[in-house]
Amino acid sequence: MNSRKILSSSASDHVLDSKEDVTHLLILRFQQMLSDGVLSPGTKLPPERELAAHFNVARSSLRQALKVLEIMGVITQKVGDGSYLNRDASLVLRVPMEFLFLLDDTTVEELTELRFIMEPALAAKAAERANSSDIALLRQSITDLENSERDRVKLVASDLLFHRAIFQASGNRLTGRLFHTIHRAMLHMITVTSQLVDLEHTVRFHKTILTAIEQRDPELASRLMTAHLVDASNLLVQGREQERARALREHMASAPAKLEKGSAPARQSARMLRRKATHP
Repeated sequence: MNSRKILSSSASDHVLDSKEDVTHLLILRFQQMLSDGVLSPGTKLPPERELAAHFNVARSSLRQALKVLEIMGVITQKVGDGSYLNRDASLVLRVPMEFLFLLDDTTVEELTELRFIMEPALAAKAAERANSSDIALLRQSITDLENSERDRVKLVASDLLFHRAIFQASGNRLTGRLFHTIHRAMLHMITVTSQLVDLEHTVRFHKTILTAIEQRDPELASRLMTAHLVDASNLLVQGREQERARALREHMASAPAKLEKGSAPARQSARMLRRKATHP
């Protein structure tokens, strides 16, 4: 299908500055175009400048929205080529936005346990089944991660994209759909752990896992993914301990002031008691 036909429907009638608003707008429009038959799996989207003009948004906001859509699995961005609608995009877009973006009732412990159950096995399957596109996406996620040192949003998005690519490269469409269910909780987990280590720490784990997948070594890929998750789990424990220590320091620092505030009334009460004892 010619990507220019996508722009035949009317553009939004006001400029959106919020990247979250742009993301929601694109998803709503893609839902409509899928329903109308304008979009179909594998469709190549128009260039960024045309999409930005059509939706009347800044290109920087559009790029951020496209990155979110890529993480969700709605599109695939191919360097030097463009963006394509994925095969399962219609299934993803049918999920309510509130569910995709506001999945807050999953505990860290539950997510960690699920990741230990799934991701080593998925990495092993990826080593057996990954195609050239999967490998390219994994490489691109690592390149993006290496180039994200001063951009926290890009860092977390690139880290999450690497793990989504593992789910996708396993060749099992059900695991790909499961990723869309838990990606919000994974995003939160990665946001926390990324603040506790330097960038190269995470890059090393990702590179070794990718090498095992490229070498078609399922056992090594599984073992390296397990090591990556053990490291992440330890970082979360470390983060909780640091938070408790910080809270204790703040409490101890505020305690003398509270005692000082209470000292005058306490002395006054003591004097009154002494007077009563002296003059019953």
